[in-house]
Amino acid sequence: MKRSAIVVVLLAGCASQHKPAPVVDRTGAAARPTVVAPAAPPAAPATVVPEGHYLVKKGDTLYSIALDNGADYRDVAQWNNLDDPTKIRVGQVLRVKAPEPPPGAPVVGRIASRGVESRPLETPAPTAKPLPPLPSAPAPQAAAPAPAPQAPPPAATKDVGEFIWPVKGKILSGVAEPRSKGIDIDGRPGEPIVAAAAGRVTYTGSGIPGLGKLVVIKHDNGFITVYAHNRDILVKEQQPVTRGQKIAELGSSDSDRPKLHFQIRKGSAAVDPLRYLPAL
Repeated sequence: MKRSAIVVVLLAGCASQHKPAPVVDRTGAAARPTVVAPAAPPAAPATVVPEGHYLVKKGDTLYSIALDNGADYRDVAQWNNLDDPTKIRVGQVLRVKAPEPPPGAPVVGRIASRGVESRPLETPAPTAKPLPPLPSAPAPQAAAPAPAPQAPPPAATKDVGEFIWPVKGKILSGVAEPRSKGIDIDGRPGEPIVAAAAGRVTYTGSGIPGLGKLVVIKHDNGFITVYAHNRDILVKEQQPVTRGQKIAELGSSDSDRPKLHFQIRKGSAAVDPLRYLPAL
């Protein structure tokens, strides 16, 4: 009987050590809160640039903006009420074309007004007696005037031939938009640079990055010529120049070698100078 009691006690102990896993009722468990990602901020609306205006970008100067739009930087500064041409900011919208006059605006300076001139009344002269008619006679016929010689028709103007080479040398590189808007011409330091055509100097200085000391000339036919990397500049702004006049000396300002960077622009568009220069 003692052995049986011991076995019973051992079995009871083993049964007490293996307890069943508790059952958890999950039907009443609290749900985890849903994490909502913050909404992305709305994108800034794109700046609308009206026609005849320009959006200033990083690296722009008033001088480069005016040149790229075929305008004089003084006019651009005036159209935008800029007292200091160097103070422009990225994202600023500038007018680069002349504003049109409002409709109905009076035209000033075209028609000179005249005042009403008052004169005293004149006393009528006494009526004279009519003279007797003269006997009729055939009036001599005037000889017909000789026809005027006709002027010869004007010769057709061509863009080619209006320009001359600003310096003669080896062509180092041609037009490669958008990196290069002109040609590079080899030369010796101090070699004379001449105006390719008659016109008026609109800019001299170093205000356009990458071009060094440059001269910009505006011509009456809507063309603009640019002469860059000069060593010395021999003309001033607003100065009229003739074709072939010395305007600068060849140099290497803002360049890795002595050369002339030469551009021809038709308004705001750069064109290939080799199409307008005479054959060498």
